[in-house]
Amino acid sequence: MENQILVSLPGQVIEYINKLEKRLESQQVQIDRLTELLRLAQKARFGSSSEKAKYIYPEGIEQLTLFNEAEVCAAIEAPEPEPIIIERHTRKRKRTKDELVEGLPVKEVIIDIPEDGRICDICEGELKAIGRESVRKEINIIPAQAFITETIRINYACGDCAKETDEANIVKPEVPAPVVKRGLASPSSVAHVIYQKYVNAQPLYRQEKDWENFGIKISRATLANWIIYTATHWLLPLWMALKIILVKTPVIMADESVVQVLKEPGKTPQSESRMWVYCTGNTDVPPVILFEYQPDRAGDKPKAFLKDAKDFYLQTDAYAGYNAVEGCIHCACWAHMRRRYTDALPKNAPKDSKALIGLEFCQKLFELERKFENLTPEERFKQRIEHSKPVLDDYFAWVETVNPLAGSKLAQAITYARNQKEALSNFLLDGRIEISTNRVENHIRPFAVGRRNWLFSDTVDGAKSSAIVYSIVQTACANGLNPYLYLNYLFTHLPNILTKDKSADLSQFFPWIDSVQNLCRLTKK
Repeated sequence: MENQILVSLPGQVIEYINKLEKRLESQQVQIDRLTELLRLAQKARFGSSSEKAKYIYPEGIEQLTLFNEAEVCAAIEAPEPEPIIIERHTRKRKRTKDELVEGLPVKEVIIDIPEDGRICDICEGELKAIGRESVRKEINIIPAQAFITETIRINYACGDCAKETDEANIVKPEVPAPVVKRGLASPSSVAHVIYQKYVNAQPLYRQEKDWENFGIKISRATLANWIIYTATHWLLPLWMALKIILVKTPVIMADESVVQVLKEPGKTPQSESRMWVYCTGNTDVPPVILFEYQPDRAGDKPKAFLKDAKDFYLQTDAYAGYNAVEGCIHCACWAHMRRRYTDALPKNAPKDSKALIGLEFCQKLFELERKFENLTPEERFKQRIEHSKPVLDDYFAWVETVNPLAGSKLAQAITYARNQKEALSNFLLDGRIEISTNRVENHIRPFAVGRRNWLFSDTVDGAKSSAIVYSIVQTACANGLNPYLYLNYLFTHLPNILTKDKSADLSQFFPWIDSVQNLCRLTKK
């Protein structure tokens, strides 16, 4: 009937109605898009940032059905299975006080009866010690204290030479090289400043106040000079030695983050620069994490950094700049893929939601990876081919059937999956490749936390020095070292070696070397 009415209407009226319908459809798409943006903004502000499954799935959906079809589709009249014996849950044992403080030195406080009081109050006989009783244990903290160490050299002269030639042969012992020339800095003080800023994220202006509490008036400019000087003179050669190891590893991960430099030549103070980070993957090579400051995000930056790396796997996010890196196989990140489905997930998503189905595919792959976690790379490769590849094939077959609304978050997720299909599948090529870039993101997170406090770098030299220091600190932490002890160790020995030979072999200072581990490792937990 409606079609008959439309036919009887003039052509201009029909054209006008069609135009209104198109406008209404366009407006509805815009409304849906704005509603989605509002939901994402509220989620970013008030929602959980965790990507664990229990926080991702919509309320009311306790278990998805894509991978438990047998349970859902089972016939009611099927015979009952044998009773299942469920292992009893054992609550995790709480650690004792001794376990909490294991590894800390112990200073005994002896509580004793004075000698003149060791008389029995009943028979007035002499009291004799019968044993020791531990009453309690307490943790004591000694706040930082500042003092001056004055290096005094004892010089010697040969008396016989003075008698024969009237000129004494003066012999002076060699003095250890200073960590900062013509300054008051010591290895421990510089290590303390760096530890506070790059590990505890305490800006220099706050440290300046701490130094005042010690009774020392040192400006933040002086503290910054200490960091720049020690980073460029003593830590940079170690950074370069570690880079030689990193570029030879078969799996390399990369990421980058924004940093603001106020005095960048040719750029305004408001412009953005980049802090790039590269780390070794899940290989038999000890962990190495290197930061590099660059003024922009162009693809030639990672290409130049990794120019000496050959025949390796490069695992990154989907940023196109990494395509400039040559001699590698690019591997994408499934955590980024999963995040896109999480963003596309409606608040009250039905069980047949496309975003929910895509999310479950991702969760299944991560679940399999957790099962393969303790396997050797060779065994992990075999298990992936047997179990992960079928899930991957089903996933990409499903992706081709999805026709999402243009401009929606789901459309972005599907487009990402189609464009990154090869890179997302490349983790099947080698058991050493990880399924996500979470490893490198965990290493760049301390930099992002510190940036919230110190906000920006004043100069390019400061930004480059920060990259060097973050590299040494994060590599030390990844190898189980106490970063302060490691920095103090480096500043005590590197000046003596590099002052004599700038190209000296620094392999003895790598954080995984036994001698370094014995001196600088974290207190046993």
